[in-house]
Amino acid sequence: MAKQPDIELVALTKRYGDAVAVDSISLRIPAGSYCCLLGPSGCGKTTTLRMIAGHEEATEGDIILGQENITILPPAARGTAMMFQSYALFPHLDCTDNVAFSLKMRGVDKDTRRSRAVDMLKRVHMDAYAGRLPSQLSGGQQQRVALARALITDPQVLLLDEPLSALDPFLRIKMREELKSLQTRLGISFIHVTHSQDEAMALADLVVVMNAGKIEQAAPPREVFNKPASAFVARFIGGHNVLPAAVARAPVVPGADGAPFVAIRADRMSVQVGTSAVAGATSLQGVARSVEYLGSTVQVGIDVIGLDTLSATLSEARFDASPVRPGEPVLLSWNPEDVHVLGR
Repeated sequence: MAKQPDIELVALTKRYGDAVAVDSISLRIPAGSYCCLLGPSGCGKTTTLRMIAGHEEATEGDIILGQENITILPPAARGTAMMFQSYALFPHLDCTDNVAFSLKMRGVDKDTRRSRAVDMLKRVHMDAYAGRLPSQLSGGQQQRVALARALITDPQVLLLDEPLSALDPFLRIKMREELKSLQTRLGISFIHVTHSQDEAMALADLVVVMNAGKIEQAAPPREVFNKPASAFVARFIGGHNVLPAAVARAPVVPGADGAPFVAIRADRMSVQVGTSAVAGATSLQGVARSVEYLGSTVQVGIDVIGLDTLSATLSEARFDASPVRPGEPVLLSWNPEDVHVLGR
């Protein structure tokens, strides 16, 4: 197999008039990586994907694939393929002809393109449905056909715009597993836009968290979760309490430049019911606001005067040993080593 290329974005910017959608971002995605662009609506992730695909013109900056600058190349000449959120299958063509369509546009003869299309449908376990129209397929089956159509041109990078958002939760998890398995088998880079934290954490080798057109953090998922770079990342990824450093009595960390906030994972919090316990350097008194049973864990929301609602994720056994009810006074505590100082 030929060596796959890295992809690099260099000071990439997109403006619409005075509005800046993507603000001079730089990013290197190693060859063969599964990269997820993650962030809220309007953060610039889809615009970034569309610039890589060539469906959106970059205002400034460069897109480098391997040794080639592809910034101004047309989509078909970039070595990338895009799978759209809507799947965009042709309703009047069967699965085989949908998958073969791009080869038809390139002048490949009918027998060759249909043979390659059937091979590609086998790769995504859809060859048994080769003669069906899109309307005769489920959402998950349509997704597989769209994947086969994107992959038939042998792209070096596959671009996916929220490919799982139209699926029900059970199928979403199943297709998530299949996407990761397919990417591993093919060995090419996938760049996948999502607003789902769970999706990004499950799929990605590299999670790129975006906010207001900028990259807040680009790192492996475990690093993003355990060492969020900013208060925005900690809040958006979830599972963290973000506190003013003064409230958490956080130590001064060299290089932190007096960072005003810290993060403490919700599953590292302890909850003690009652008013007798006195708050100390690593605890706060509050009132239980909500209790959510989630199966193996229980999520307890806690109101503390002057702060946003905090949360503690307790194992079912810990919760059962000392149950908490909404409205009860509680003491929320943590270990000093579980405090992560956030950058500005």
